[in-house]
Amino acid sequence: MPGSIKIATREIGPGQPAYLVAEVSANHNQDFDRAVRIINAAKDAGADAVKLQTYTADTITIASNREEFHVSGGTVWDGRNLHDLYGEAYTPWQWQPKLNKVAKDLGMDLFSSAFDATAVDFLEEIGVPVHKVASFELVDIPLIQKMARTGKPLIMSTGMASAEEIEEALQCARGAGATQIALLKCTSAYPAPAEEMNLRTIPEMARRFSLPVGLSDHTMGIAAPVAAVTLGACIIEKHLTLNRSVPGPDSGFSLEPHEFKSMVDAVRTAEKALGEVHFGLSGKEEASRVFRRSLFVVQDVQQGEVFTESNVRSIRPGHGLHTRYLAEVLGKRAGRQIKRGTPLSWELVIRK
Repeated sequence: MPGSIKIATREIGPGQPAYLVAEVSANHNQDFDRAVRIINAAKDAGADAVKLQTYTADTITIASNREEFHVSGGTVWDGRNLHDLYGEAYTPWQWQPKLNKVAKDLGMDLFSSAFDATAVDFLEEIGVPVHKVASFELVDIPLIQKMARTGKPLIMSTGMASAEEIEEALQCARGAGATQIALLKCTSAYPAPAEEMNLRTIPEMARRFSLPVGLSDHTMGIAAPVAAVTLGACIIEKHLTLNRSVPGPDSGFSLEPHEFKSMVDAVRTAEKALGEVHFGLSGKEEASRVFRRSLFVVQDVQQGEVFTESNVRSIRPGHGLHTRYLAEVLGKRAGRQIKRGTPLSWELVIRK
């Protein structure tokens, strides 16, 4: 059975409400005030945390015009040079302590994906409660070890990763001291098509690795996060933008605030609906019990008259004898005169 982890004051794992994370990513468009507005929108929408990305163009790649450094393959960024793209998308480091304070003042956690060792050190200075390993960095063993040595919990996205790669990353993290780890199922396509999400992997990951598992979601809409929660997802991470029509590297597959709120509401409703294993009446069903079927006299019957399929039937409501007794009642005689519409009881039946 998967255990749980603790991020700040929140217990995250099976049986706990899903930890809902708003990913700011590049949706600030290099405008600090816009980044603040996104964090406030995340709070208003019901997010538990906001996430940043901590890198610069030079810490995540190098400036090169070689073909290898140009994006291709059918992504939303095809044709872009990696260094130029990351220079546009990065979150200025000097903002991040201020944004952390904004989130804390709103009662939310703030953390970030670090993309190199200097970013980990920087986030430790800020005091983030958890470190995030992005899907593309799951194969960066030294980076994972650096995060693990902080002693903070780790959230590890697993987009593109084989089971063996996940296992290797986990072994390296644990070997470097990590004791609290959660995994995120992720499809690293932007946007991700629903038919490639394979959400049934979530309970299998939880079973195989005995860890809390969530979803880092890049689909359009909110169906995948809600479905993931029904499959046991403990964390949901989703991009948030103020306005999808404003161009930006990540805006096209991000939710607007009203959509994020709809996702939060749907997730919380799904959690309530999951409930627990339960047979029998629920509280609100008690009033409906009377509308079950039971045995009624449906024609006037004289004293001593035989009960037949014509004068006794199984109908609604449920005030009469249980329907299981119909065969036993048929052929017996009435103990007294009975009016049509009377619920049948043993007092009305001569049972000899």
